[in-house]
Amino acid sequence: MTITLTLTPEQEAWLAAHVASGDFASTEDAIRHMIAAGMAEHAELEHDDLAWAKPYVDEALAGVERGEAVTLEDHDARIDALMSKLEGK
Repeated sequence: MTITLTLTPEQEAWLAAHVASGDFASTEDAIRHMIAAGMAEHAELEHDDLAWAKPYVDEALAGVERGEAVTLEDHDARIDALMSKLEGK
């Protein structure tokens, strides 16, 4: 399959610099490498059951039960007060 891809000047410069420094054999090699890395990252995220996050969620829920949560309205009011103070109002 042939794909035409338009890169930004920054992307072109990055590729050229990394090919010139020997990180990649060619621009095509670099692009293939980056696509493969992106595909692997995407596949990892697709199969992540987020079990690692459970302790953080449990901790947050326990904080809510202890009354350590702030309502959205209170948070917004605090931010508004802080912004007014910073703006000198």
